[in-house]
Amino acid sequence: MTVTGGGADLIVVADSILAMNHSSEPIRDRALVVHDGAVVDVVSTDRIIEFRGARTEMREYPGATIMPGFVDPHAHTEVACVAQYGVVDVRVPTCRSVGDVLQRLRQHRDTARNGWLVAQGNLFFDRKLSDGRLPTREELDAVSTDLAIIVRAGGHLSILNSRALQLSGIDDDYRAREHSITGKPVVQRDHDGTPTGVVMEMDNVIPFPRPPSDELPGALRAGIADLFTRYGVTTIGEISETVPGLEALRDAVRAGDIPVRVHAYLWAPGTLSLGDATDPATLDRLMGTADARFSVRGVKVFSDGGFSAGQAAITGEYLHRPGSCGHIAMSRDELVNGYAATAQAGLQLAVHANGDRAQREVCEAVIEARALHGPHPGVRIEHAGNYVPDYRGLTDAWRRAGIIPVPQPIFIRNFGEFVPDYVGEDAWQQQFPFRSLLADGWPISGSSDVWIGSDESQTNPFRSIAATLDRRTFHGHVLGQDQAITPWQALWMHTAAGARALALDGVVGSLAPGRRADWIVLDHNPLDTLASELEDISVLEVVVDGTPVAR
Repeated sequence: MTVTGGGADLIVVADSILAMNHSSEPIRDRALVVHDGAVVDVVSTDRIIEFRGARTEMREYPGATIMPGFVDPHAHTEVACVAQYGVVDVRVPTCRSVGDVLQRLRQHRDTARNGWLVAQGNLFFDRKLSDGRLPTREELDAVSTDLAIIVRAGGHLSILNSRALQLSGIDDDYRAREHSITGKPVVQRDHDGTPTGVVMEMDNVIPFPRPPSDELPGALRAGIADLFTRYGVTTIGEISETVPGLEALRDAVRAGDIPVRVHAYLWAPGTLSLGDATDPATLDRLMGTADARFSVRGVKVFSDGGFSAGQAAITGEYLHRPGSCGHIAMSRDELVNGYAATAQAGLQLAVHANGDRAQREVCEAVIEARALHGPHPGVRIEHAGNYVPDYRGLTDAWRRAGIIPVPQPIFIRNFGEFVPDYVGEDAWQQQFPFRSLLADGWPISGSSDVWIGSDESQTNPFRSIAATLDRRTFHGHVLGQDQAITPWQALWMHTAAGARALALDGVVGSLAPGRRADWIVLDHNPLDTLASELEDISVLEVVVDGTPVAR
């Protein structure tokens, strides 16, 4: 990018500037040159005179560090914001026991809407509560039999009281349909065949109320400020939930009410059918003119369920559920059709595939689809790189299919220690092999996958970065320390590599010439900070297009 004779619009000087232009070595130049909302260059201070003109603004941050704004390429922003806005929080550590959960539900009975009391607990809720179990239907009935109560323990498992089961039509004779939109639905039953209240992969068929459209803008503004902007996240890959929510996000971003970039993946068939999500007329209505602040990047589908529900499709079998190896939720033909439809629409295809068996099936479908329909704008496998029981075999399948793996380092903290109890002790060494993946050239990113039931601070990139360094789990165990990476690599995963996952690596994610001028100002240099202290770093300022934004 060139600067006219009048000089650059802005020159920013700090103690350190981490440009994140590559993944191997840090460059600590000290002056950032900006013009027309874009980066001109990062230079040493003795070169400032080359870019300074009569109208050039100078900003100085002595002792501070500047780096690109964080990029979160996989987040359920609407769901997380609504959960903060209108749902009872019973997550650990707010509630530490089943008794705490029940007491909190009693205290919030007056917040029920349309006869429903909706709460969020953590993923692997039974493993995080001190009792080592979930609340029972009978215990929820003791809170109320008039109100329908649902505790959503993440997006894959929920606990319902009797009234909620009744309103959902789940009785002794109920038979779950073969597939839902997040995996195979399961209704847990006792030895008499009576539903226990625990259901899996069924949240989108439970008729609990969603917030009305007129409340969404306020929930989104408050939630994004609290969950993302204050932590320095300037670009979000949003997995859509509802059409009104997506429209509210679009309008707020373009009006400047939400000061971050949002690039959406349309959840099919959760938000829209595949046909609608790839229909040019629908895309024009949802997106209008694509710009650097808001666009529709792709379509998101589910090929299996979650580990917390034992529904991720794995090659082996679940130790706690002998004979079960999870379930494939999409057929080969459906995956091939998804590839073809998104390719024709010029959209990425993001496939949720937790288990290694699901990932292999996706890869085979992509190879078949490519032979039939030609190249594709980009196929992502969400959660590839989290659980890798056969490293060489699985990564070879990724390579042959040409997929983009999108793992979630924060899951080391959230539930890495619980997976071995489900699939075997070898999983202590088979999860999140980031050192190996980076050494083999995989451009893995770091994303929060924030959803209902996410842990506190899950959207703080520094928490995720710390997890890649110390490999500490929820209860402080160490998960495969030999796969720890360097601080620079971790920062790169959460900036430049995140942009690459969104196919925005020429737009955001680094302070390279021509990139948008999105950066954050930190009170400490993360490269010189212990993993245990990274979450204490303060984001002093967030800048988008060269302009400081409200947080």
